[in-house]
Amino acid sequence: MTADSGTATALDGLLTDLATGRVEIVDLTNRLSSATPTLELPAPFANLIDFSLETVSEYDEPGPFWKHANIHTGEHIGTHIDAPIHWVSGRDSHDVADIPLPRLIGPAVVLDFSAEAAADPDFLLEVEHVRAWEEEHGPLPAAGWVLYRTGWDRFAQDRERFLNADAAGSHTPGVSAACAEWLAGTGIAGFGVETVGIDAGNAGVLEPPFPVHYHLMGSDKYGITSLQNLSRLPVRGAVIIVAPLPIVGGTGSPARVLALVPRGS
Repeated sequence: MTADSGTATALDGLLTDLATGRVEIVDLTNRLSSATPTLELPAPFANLIDFSLETVSEYDEPGPFWKHANIHTGEHIGTHIDAPIHWVSGRDSHDVADIPLPRLIGPAVVLDFSAEAAADPDFLLEVEHVRAWEEEHGPLPAAGWVLYRTGWDRFAQDRERFLNADAAGSHTPGVSAACAEWLAGTGIAGFGVETVGIDAGNAGVLEPPFPVHYHLMGSDKYGITSLQNLSRLPVRGAVIIVAPLPIVGGTGSPARVLALVPRGS
């Protein structure tokens, strides 16, 4: 068998598995509209615009046979990827257009701390949590993605509950500074969350502020936010596909995120 025929056989096998349901496609992407909850930074920091559509024509005089619209959006809106240049620690690294393609497809593991986050919305993942998970489920995947399940996707279309803010700030689960630094030193490609950002809602008070951004972006790793349906993924065994727009100079991009999940024969 030649290398080409072997590759063709492998791809044919994948297509057969998709057609027969032995491999399921799970959409991990939040629906994108003007109602999609987005990050709200406190003053004096500037916020991105929310997503909106501006109709240019709709089967009328400006375009009698078609309908099309302009998109208005910030880079970091809805389910999106953070490229390393998004943060000061990664300012000399990749923009969205330059992310190596193999880094956008890879094995994924799910760390489920939804019970802890339900009990405490300010729950922070610690190194000992991850090490205990590894003892039970095996090592984090090299060149793969760690997906952090907190159950926060149940609020994905409710801005008030999704951001969970009060006078003291936003209260959403995240990662401690020590754990962020530790994860940045592993061989993973990226880190995905169900919340509005890859850091905890109150991460501005940690040292350094927003440590997941600081350590992961500074280590040429990537973040994905506002993921959905992590409850439908196995602890390990899924393959994740992250498809951002290749925005030249872009610090981030809304992305379609899919998972391929084996379902058995």
